[in-house]
Order: sequence, then structure tokens, then C-alpha cells
Amino acid sequence: MSLTPELIQSTYAAIKPATVITPTVHASRLSLQLGFDLYLKLENLQHTNAFKARGALAKLLTLTEDERKAGVIACSAGNHAQGVAYHASLLGIPSIIVMPEGTPFNKVKRTGDFGAEVILHGTGFDESVQFTLDMARDKGMTFIHPFDDPTVAAGQGSVAIEMLEQEPDLDTIVVPIGGGGLIAGIAVAAKSIKPDIQIIGAQAETFDAVKAAIDGTEAQNKGKTLAEGIAVRAPAQTHIETIRALVDRVETASETEIEEAIFDLLSHEKLVAEGAAGAGLAVIKNNAEAFKGKKVGLVVCGGNIDSRMLSTLILRGLVRDGRITRLTFEIDDTPGQLSDISRIIGESGANVIEVIHQRMMQTVALKQAELEIVIEARDLLHVKEIVANLRGAGYTLRTDNPLV
Repeated sequence: MSLTPELIQSTYAAIKPATVITPTVHASRLSLQLGFDLYLKLENLQHTNAFKARGALAKLLTLTEDERKAGVIACSAGNHAQGVAYHASLLGIPSIIVMPEGTPFNKVKRTGDFGAEVILHGTGFDESVQFTLDMARDKGMTFIHPFDDPTVAAGQGSVAIEMLEQEPDLDTIVVPIGGGGLIAGIAVAAKSIKPDIQIIGAQAETFDAVKAAIDGTEAQNKGKTLAEGIAVRAPAQTHIETIRALVDRVETASETEIEEAIFDLLSHEKLVAEGAAGAGLAVIKNNAEAFKGKKVGLVVCGGNIDSRMLSTLILRGLVRDGRITRLTFEIDDTPGQLSDISRIIGESGANVIEVIHQRMMQTVALKQAELEIVIEARDLLHVKEIVANLRGAGYTLRTDNPLV
């Protein structure tokens, strides 16, 4: 079986009754910032909060009665696991999900909550997948691959059908790439509906296997990435060929750019997006000049980001924007210094949210003290104004923001 427009259309017809037709919305604030119309396909609102539920359901619906009774097995640490577990449970199909050891507990719990038996094995996908294949053979279960399957890719391709029904004037669709199933399905579907549409892939710099295969360079495939959902070392070769034939280009984004993009989606559009979607927006921001005058669509492929990581990311974003800044003073250890500094900060329109006052460390002169004050301000310009006011009053200070 090969990935064709006909397969994608028939697969969409099969999964549509049990699939959320997610909206494609105009990103008004980001569009103003970027200088062109940006539209977001909100697959973070899909069942299990990711597009993967489409492909999982597509594959499950092709099983014979005997295969359903025997059950299914999948290997995944994230969205594919939850998609398979969710739809298998609804269809009454037993499911086992193998997840690497060290998978965050919340992901293990959510997958189990959807009705799957969860088995932890291996240190990563590459180690876990062979164990999963062996178990599938021994138990007579059907293995559902997260991307290297034309039916799964056809289910993911239904995203493009909806996007072009909702916004037929799109000139470009930007798609995050991991194993290649999503972009292969979207490219085949979109080009069959609108042949002149541009399809651009987005990867993390640290996991650029598809871009490397297209460009003929050595893949990085190392380190950690916020875009863990697309951190795939071995994409499907069949999808690489589809990408080579139908995708206009593949771009990468750095970890800093991905982090900033996730924060932008949250702060500007009030959307919780995972790292893979952040890679897509980062690529769009990096190529903003080329998109002037065009209507660009981004697949917000999922919203399953760890809550602790998200809280840290938000704080770092606020620091980066100057809305939270730490000011460090060297002051005379005399009464009234703290109250005077607080008065100047308050009169400047900022809020003091934390104070650390210490005089015990050897780096501080005996008759002096070091004072750290964390303030909440409007933006970087406001911080610069506050710092100028404090220095004008005779205080020596430094900030933790290199832009101030």
C-alpha cells in the first residue's frame, strides 16, 4: 500500500466521525508582529491533545476481527502512545504501550488512564522498539508504528484536507517533522488539492535527520531538545522520498528559538503548545521576510508539554521580555537604603516581588551589603527607565538582563 490522495481521502472519511475537526484560526497578534497573515491549525485541541490520534484511529479501523481480539501494541513515550490507548479503549481493543524507562510519570499515568497496559523498557525509542516488536510476535498482537505506515500517515494527512477546507487561500503550510508521517501525509493531500501550495518542514537543530537526508549532510541526532515529539533519529525512508518529491524545503530551529516560539504562542495567542509546534513557529519567524504578503498556515501539532517545564519556560520568557528583572545593588549598610530604593522603584511604576538582603558573604565589604531585588515591570524599556532613575539617585547596580 502506498500513500496516495485517494488513500488519505478514504481514510479521512473513515476517521471523521470519531475525530475532532479542529479549527484553523487567524493568529491576530502574531500576524501583526510578523507582518503577514498567520493561521494556526489547532491540533492541540484534538483527542489526546495531538494529531497522532488521527493516525492511530486510522490504523485501528483497518484491523480484522481476529486482530482486534488479539489486541495492539505500540512503542512511544508521548502522543502516539496516548492516541493508540484512547482509540483502542473506545473500540474495545486491548492495548499495550511500551514506554522508555524514565518517561515522565504524568505521561505514563495519562496513557494508563486511557485504558492501556503500560510497560517501561529501555532508555529510548531505539531500545524500546525491538522489545515491542518481539512482544508483538510472541503475543500475536498487531504492532502500530508511530509513523512508518501508510495508513497512519494517511490519517495524519487529513489535517491538510481540513486546513484547505477552512482556509483555501493558504499559500504555505509549515509542518513539524519527526518520523515524517505528518508532513508526508500533508504534502500528498495538500498538493493534490492545491498543487501550487508551498510545504515547508520544521525540525530542531539537534535532531535534523530529515533535513540532513535531503541536503546530503550528516545528521546531528544528539543532545536534548524541547521538541521531544520530533526528536527522531531514524525517519521512515518512504516518507523521506515523499518529502524529497513534494516538500519545498526543510528548515531547522535552535533550542532558544523553539523556547521563544512556545512562549510567543502562549503570551500572544493564549495557546499551550509543545516543543514540536514551537519549532514550526520558530522556522516561520526565521523566514518572516520571505512570507511577506502570503497567508501561512502552521500545524500546532500538539499541546502536551510538561507543566513544570512550561512554568519554567514562562518565567524565563518574562525575564527575557524584561517583565521580570533582578537588580543587584551594592549599598552602604545604613538604615533607610532599602526603603529609598523601594520608593524609587514604586514611583517608577514597577512592583517589587522579591528581596534578598545579605551582608555575611566575604565578597561584600564589612560596612556594605548586597541587595537583590526582583521587580515586575511592563517591558525592557520600562526596566531601562527604572535603572536610569536608580542610578540617577546615586545607586550602583547591575541587572541579569544583558539588554538593559
